[in-house]
Amino acid sequence: MQTEAELIEQAKAGSVPAFTSLVEGYREKLLRFLLTRCASHADAEDALQDTLINAYRYLYSYNPEWRFSTWLYRIAIRNALRLSPGDAVELGEHVDGNAGPLEQCISEQSRQNIWVNAKRVLNDEVYTAMWLRYVEDMSINDVSVVLKRSTSWTKVNLLRGRKALAAVLPDEGAGTNEDRAYGEL
Repeated sequence: MQTEAELIEQAKAGSVPAFTSLVEGYREKLLRFLLTRCASHADAEDALQDTLINAYRYLYSYNPEWRFSTWLYRIAIRNALRLSPGDAVELGEHVDGNAGPLEQCISEQSRQNIWVNAKRVLNDEVYTAMWLRYVEDMSINDVSVVLKRSTSWTKVNLLRGRKALAAVLPDEGAGTNEDRAYGEL
């Protein structure tokens, strides 16, 4: 199996199969992310298509100093901004298949409630930072790169976002060990 770096080099040399293999694992995550930023599912799919086309077209400009995923998300954000803003499509989250029906229902409702409220109470940039960190599981440094913000800005705004959500979702237990690690502002 080829490494991501090998696939990037092959794709830069013009290999369409290498590029396809490279982006295959990112399609679903990018679409899920774009659904939170676009007015409709069709707009999100268009933005995804544009993201992949632009990634292929501008692959020569990719800097291996950064993660490839970070570079892709930066392109995705630009493509989503081009489309008309509006309310995002509500997402169905994946639930652990071993959980019982009641646990699955509660778990899915809680996740949807958190992200619906996050969209309502947070500004777009903080919402995006939280989505990238907690749904896409990006490092704080990668979130900073995608949003073109400092690491300090990212940490502070993730904390503020969690606190804002804790205020509107007191029963959700939105406070985390990460909150305690960063302390009060």
